[in-house]
Amino acid sequence: MKKELLIASALVSTMGVASVAQAVTASMSGHHDTGLQGSDTDAGADSMSVTNNSSFSVSLSETTDGGVGIATSFMLANEGVNSGLGTAGFTLTFTDGSKLDLINSGNAAGTHDISVPAGAGKADGITLTTTNMAQTGLDFFKEDTGIGFEWHSAADFLADGLKISASYSADNGVAATASTKLDSSWGLGATYVTTAGDTTLTIGAGIADSTWKDSGTAPSNNSGGMHIGLSAVTGDLTVAVGYADGDQVNPTVASGNAENEVADNTVTKVGVKYVTGDITLSAGFTAAEGMDSDTMGTKGTTADSKDITDAGLSYAVASGVTANLGWKNTDSSDEGSSETSGGTSWYIGASMSF
Repeated sequence: MKKELLIASALVSTMGVASVAQAVTASMSGHHDTGLQGSDTDAGADSMSVTNNSSFSVSLSETTDGGVGIATSFMLANEGVNSGLGTAGFTLTFTDGSKLDLINSGNAAGTHDISVPAGAGKADGITLTTTNMAQTGLDFFKEDTGIGFEWHSAADFLADGLKISASYSADNGVAATASTKLDSSWGLGATYVTTAGDTTLTIGAGIADSTWKDSGTAPSNNSGGMHIGLSAVTGDLTVAVGYADGDQVNPTVASGNAENEVADNTVTKVGVKYVTGDITLSAGFTAAEGMDSDTMGTKGTTADSKDITDAGLSYAVASGVTANLGWKNTDSSDEGSSETSGGTSWYIGASMSF
């Protein structure tokens, strides 16, 4: 209870410095993607469908008489079959350049993962079996309850080119029922930018950990892990690599069980991007492997895995309009056995942004 009161007090006391405002500054942004998506699975099943993805976001901001910036946002989204209202908490920007996110703030480990180039468009028509629990993101362990904060340092913190972040989220007090429930989490992250000749180097790293509770058997491993990555930009060429290692608790139903965890999960990502005029060429490779357990007990002895190769071409047709062509190949295995749900997929379409 003390943790929740401290977070609430920080929000109220900080917001109290604002003078009464009649209206805040608002801005809008969004995009609409539409195209054709096809797939050919290893089982020999072919399919083709229309895919649409849209979003519309509103950002609100104002500055107090003391120079503290206050910002928030909300999003009306229709990403394929997923729709709903996405809302953010408050972001306070101080005069020294540091920031503080309050409510729905996220995990600092996820803030500093390196962006690794991959394909283009929505070439993700392959649906693997639900029992394959290998995670493919560099920040798969970045949980937070929403009741917390994330602090971001100003640029050049302690050293030129260095920025750091720290986050914490607290328990909401609701008891876990048949499945697991996130209790609390913390995260640390850092990004360092420097130059070597004509090349700009960006190094990103993060660590995180969380605790979970359960009405029955507690998780044998909590979520947590580390990631590190490097991006090198020389003119129009970008090359990036990333690596992550950790455990993840998944409270959703998997394999007929109400809870699942993935332990000893590793992710390696490599990507390259080249821009020539209005054309962007990109390619990437991801290798992921993890041991999963449906009973929250001893982890499995054989691994789930996903190897993903993707490539893409994007062409800037006009201001805010981009044509995309993407291709992806997915090889997967569940408990050490190859899956026929893997295969290749492709996408051709366009995106309009504002």
